[in-house]
Amino acid sequence: MDVARWVARLRGNGCSRSYVGTFVVISANGAMSSSRIAQACDGEKQVERVEALSGVPRTVYRRNGEVRTFLTQPRTVRTDRSDASGLFPQPPLVPGAKLSDFYEVQRLGVDRVAGRGADVFLFRPKDDLRLGYRIWADQQTGLLVKLQTLSATSTVVEQAAFSEIDWNASVSVDDLSRGMDATEGYQVISAQVLKTTAQAEGWGLRQAVDGFVPVQCYRRSLNPRAQGSSSVLQCLYSDGLASVSLFLEPLDPARHGNIKVQEVSMGATQLLARRASDDTWLTIVGEVPRKTLHLFSNYWERLR
Repeated sequence: MDVARWVARLRGNGCSRSYVGTFVVISANGAMSSSRIAQACDGEKQVERVEALSGVPRTVYRRNGEVRTFLTQPRTVRTDRSDASGLFPQPPLVPGAKLSDFYEVQRLGVDRVAGRGADVFLFRPKDDLRLGYRIWADQQTGLLVKLQTLSATSTVVEQAAFSEIDWNASVSVDDLSRGMDATEGYQVISAQVLKTTAQAEGWGLRQAVDGFVPVQCYRRSLNPRAQGSSSVLQCLYSDGLASVSLFLEPLDPARHGNIKVQEVSMGATQLLARRASDDTWLTIVGEVPRKTLHLFSNYWERLR
């Protein structure tokens, strides 16, 4: 069974119908978070709203490539941009990714999620640099309605699923856009974003990590309100399913101290941080095995 064909099906049907639903994420350690998601499409325009129901109160809107995050305490709106294609929770489009070289897919049958029939697929990695996935796709719309991230021993390390979906909800592009544009009473902070490449910034991988291709790279201001403030370089790599983000920022002795290497595991997400040079701190984050982060860390170097 062709992997790319099934991923294209998931991606292509991500916004075939408007809906409102509750999405719940549960990690193997018992940590749980939930969000209320609304999506609508109108031709080429796609708008989504993700309202956090747990943790810090926040609402995130995305309209095509524009992102706005509303925080109630303090009352601020942070604006940003993202070129990652596909609406949550669909897999992004990654030109150059060769999924069939690194995953094999198996259709497991039919199940029910949020009261509707769903096709179930197993995406099994062919190496130890990525995790496996068990995916449920709504039979009528193709929407990804449930996802289990699997360890090398097929243990579920994280599960994300819609607990309910209203396909008849009265939600439109205009409705969501009005909410996204309702910034009165909020302090608007616009991120200063410069699209770039790792090579242009003097960094890069001396050797590619199998299957992972560069997707996008941005330099963002750490404090958009302060002129001449420091900035963070973020570079994203993906194999079409899994993704890894690398962040480069100025070394801060007060925060980073004498730490040589820091590693944190948060469900399916792994984090590795270390000094990249005498004045630069590198943080690598991804839903991949720890070995993959170590390869990115070992291969990442200053080019000039």
